[in-house]
Amino acid sequence: MRNATEARVSGSDLERFALGVYGAEGVSSACLLLQESVGLDVNLLLFAAHFGAEKGRILTPSHIDVLRGRIDPWHAEVVRPLRVVRKRLKSGPAPAPDARTAELRSALQRLEIQAELIELAELKVVGDTLEAEPAIGTTAARAAAAIDVVVRAEIDREQDSDERAAAARIATAAAAFVDNTTRVST
Repeated sequence: MRNATEARVSGSDLERFALGVYGAEGVSSACLLLQESVGLDVNLLLFAAHFGAEKGRILTPSHIDVLRGRIDPWHAEVVRPLRVVRKRLKSGPAPAPDARTAELRSALQRLEIQAELIELAELKVVGDTLEAEPAIGTTAARAAAAIDVVVRAEIDREQDSDERAAAARIATAAAAFVDNTTRVST
């Protein structure tokens, strides 16, 4: 979701949430750390934060299975390949990097963002059908709990301190976004 805030500011409540949270200080680097170190799908992380913080619902491992069933093929066959080519153009193959390939890289970045927004829309469709119990606790605690479910579904080890800090940063930003949105709308 690099430069996602430039992509669109309209759309679903999930899209506005994801773009707003991703644009908060330190969140993009936290998401990218979890993407690179653990292989987490950033959209799934942001969906989880939304489900816990804004929707106030408990996310379960079964929910993750349903969500991944909907988005994994798209992510694997469209989002990741776009990302791989875009990243590769930073250093090669020849004639990259040059002005022509920089333009191509920018176009790929826009396409990658569009593909991620489509994935986010698919998460919303499935998320709107999930039956989930109400979550308790602060907005940040609800976001953190939902993010933890996503992380635990992906890895079978304890998170290291950087990964825990990244997840906490996302949860904090999610809570701030929800709390700020709530204050503005009342």
